[in-house]
Amino acid sequence: MNSIGRFRLEHTDGQARCGCLQTLHGEVPTPVFMPVGTQGSVKSLCPMDLDNMGAGMILGNTYHLYLRPGDELLAQMGGLHRFMNWKGPILTDSGGFQVFSLSDLRKITPEGVEFKSHLDGSRHFFTPEKVIRIQKNIGSDIMMVLDECVPYGADLEYTRNSMHRTVQWAWKSRDFYSGETGKQLMFAIVQGGFFMDLRRESAARTCEIPMDGYAIGGVSVGETKQEMLDTVYFTAPLLPRDRPRYLMGVGKPLDILEGINAGLDMFDCVLPTRNARNGTLFTSSGKVNIKQARYRNDETALDPGCDCYTCMNFSRAYLRHLYMAGELLSFRLNTIHNLRFFINLARKARSAIQEKRFAQLISRYRNVEKEQEG
Repeated sequence: MNSIGRFRLEHTDGQARCGCLQTLHGEVPTPVFMPVGTQGSVKSLCPMDLDNMGAGMILGNTYHLYLRPGDELLAQMGGLHRFMNWKGPILTDSGGFQVFSLSDLRKITPEGVEFKSHLDGSRHFFTPEKVIRIQKNIGSDIMMVLDECVPYGADLEYTRNSMHRTVQWAWKSRDFYSGETGKQLMFAIVQGGFFMDLRRESAARTCEIPMDGYAIGGVSVGETKQEMLDTVYFTAPLLPRDRPRYLMGVGKPLDILEGINAGLDMFDCVLPTRNARNGTLFTSSGKVNIKQARYRNDETALDPGCDCYTCMNFSRAYLRHLYMAGELLSFRLNTIHNLRFFINLARKARSAIQEKRFAQLISRYRNVEKEQEG
């Protein structure tokens, strides 16, 4: 692990844990939820909004930033931090998920993956080394290695071959970057689909590679919730205790708490921002569909227990009006609330772990979900 990256494990409560990750752009207390800023912007928000809601780290996407505006331009502009005027830490996904979701627009080889841009159809080739080079130009604090996200339902043979390829790509990424005293951290990704033997082998082989952190990928790809939870709870203890553990692309509030309960530290998902734009808002008593007519005359705050700008200043009636009128302010206020809710959820989990009451916290959210489903 290079000199910048230091993960300090501070408290545990069962398998749940809290700690602190040091990056070039500051310390990140964990557990942490990272708002997704795919193209150098968290949709509808500016960096001031992210600062005000206490975002500890945000996420950008290598695939999208490579295509537009281009990683070389970002390097010329002093990196993504300076380009978007964000002073906090940034993690960049390798773009593997986006590339592999193109399906008929890409071709996988042992060297990398050839794909057509979804923007203009131009051809590109990602190798493990090129993906790291792009992320160096972007200047993110944490770089993810190129991996293959296997589609749900893939058979054992395909998943095994894919997993082996992902391990080889992680080694190539490490070898490419190992000679540098770089300030950027690098995380490897455990794959293996929903075959527990492959997950065990992937974790064992991946964790032999000296990395600053390790992630669980390939979940939340169409499987049932129970399949996802089984995979997460099985894989998390296989990751090194002294490194940050990242669950990629998950998910709903209770899913995040389940991940923390399994021993994971870092989370991201587009759900809070996407749902905000669709009028679905998360509260301490469950989801609120602000489009519903019952909120037309509702003068109460969206979530009386929330301290975000939206809840402190506006009623449910006003939020419904903005949404129904198609006002752009609806996107911003809804997104501010949803992201603050997710960020606060991780902070509440951290406090509960410190005070040895995490079991009570997750039990309460399990009950809320049962009540809403019932």
